[in-house]
Amino acid sequence: MNSFQFLVALTASFGGLLFGYEVGVMNVVLVMDAFRIFFKFHSWNGDALDENGKDTNDKAKMMYRKLTEANNKATLEGVITSSFVLGALCGALMATYLGEKYGRQRTIMIGACIFTCGAIIQGISARHWAMIAVGRLITGLSIGCNGVLCPTYISEVAPAKIRGTLSSCYQLMTTFGIIVAAIINSIVWYYTNSTPAGLGEKRQDIWKEVPNFEWRFALLFQVIPGLGLAILMSFLPKSPRWLCSKDRDEEAVEVLAKLNAASTSDELVQSELKAIQEDVAATRAAGSSSFSELFSPVIRRRTFITFLMQLFQQWTGINVIMYYQSQIYDEIGFSKFMSTVVLPIINNFVNFISTFPGMWGIERLGRKTLLVVGALMMMVFHISTWACSTQTNNGKMWQYLAVASVFLFVFSFAWTWGPVPWVYQAEVFPLRVRVKGSAVGTVSNFLNNWIIAFVGPALMKAWSTRTFLLFAAACLLAWVYSQFYAIECKGLSIDEMDAKMAGKA
Repeated sequence: MNSFQFLVALTASFGGLLFGYEVGVMNVVLVMDAFRIFFKFHSWNGDALDENGKDTNDKAKMMYRKLTEANNKATLEGVITSSFVLGALCGALMATYLGEKYGRQRTIMIGACIFTCGAIIQGISARHWAMIAVGRLITGLSIGCNGVLCPTYISEVAPAKIRGTLSSCYQLMTTFGIIVAAIINSIVWYYTNSTPAGLGEKRQDIWKEVPNFEWRFALLFQVIPGLGLAILMSFLPKSPRWLCSKDRDEEAVEVLAKLNAASTSDELVQSELKAIQEDVAATRAAGSSSFSELFSPVIRRRTFITFLMQLFQQWTGINVIMYYQSQIYDEIGFSKFMSTVVLPIINNFVNFISTFPGMWGIERLGRKTLLVVGALMMMVFHISTWACSTQTNNGKMWQYLAVASVFLFVFSFAWTWGPVPWVYQAEVFPLRVRVKGSAVGTVSNFLNNWIIAFVGPALMKAWSTRTFLLFAAACLLAWVYSQFYAIECKGLSIDEMDAKMAGKA
């Protein structure tokens, strides 16, 4: 790998890190006292709690603020959290058009700048939920668009021998970004929410702000990876495939030569250029397609499979855990420190390392096998989380068993239902409708993600840990779908795929 290829890898990492940090940051921000008081999720009259979360009037034992939840807390929390996903949905819909018109490299650069603007709006938000929701909507637009274009750009720019590695690196760095968000913001939370000023002193105005450094810093910190991605992209070339699609073959061959550290006349460079030119010619020969073709007899089954696969991915409940895990651990009975600092970091690390067996299993075990096994495992661990949570009054052991079940669920998801839907939708459609077919899957993912993020707080408030039974039922349906409806597409040609999808093989 030469220095230029290393820059491509680094840029890919920053794209994933950006996405991961945005996903991970809200879990901690939502439990920061200053954030809760500022947006009137909670009020504070000066009362205090000890380190175990129990009421105390002893100054020596006072550790945390005792906040009182407002009636509209679940609704506002859902709106603010889900606005990011709504933006991502819109961004994903625009990605193909913008990427084709302006080029992948330029669109990603502009997207990173838009992300930075959204992060700034969040960090300087006025005391109304609408402003921070708009800021998150804007960052979502960028993430949705760049989440589609970054992997596309990497696959089109990276040399063939390291293309798979770099594509996996993007997904890996997304989970790593979640860990970074958890570690940085957990440290900030600990130093700003433990033994704050004013504990035990009666407050005349229970809605009066407390210092807001903690959550403003957490959200403004997103500016760093946002600007980093924009700056790095400015040093990278345009996609060779996009250049060829615009009949700029001379520029394309120069880019390929630079990527391969060779001359423009090099045999490898010329063979790659020829392959790209043939692919572009085949795409043009196929002509433009319409969304109605996705429901033709030959293609409609894979359209429904893709849509339902992304739907079930979200209804496994993974993002309720990732967005609101600190509140879940608190509900199970853990201390504030454990719920906000220790357990989220462990869970996010489990999510990170569990992507490795997925990278191994998807080719060796097959897509359908991972879906079937993963659905069963997730159902079992959802049920065990609920069962253990009902016994937490009988001792600490049940609390740790409940949280272990959460970790095992995340492991089960991360190596099966996490990667498979994205790989599946990228390979199952014929070339003529591949972009539109993938768009259906992406829209299904973000739409259901938005629904989950919006209703999640209300579900947890109304049903508490019984919510895990709802997700267990969804996992059962996902198993039925995987076992009896989904088709294994590993190693199949398009002709073989057509035959299988039409029920002829």
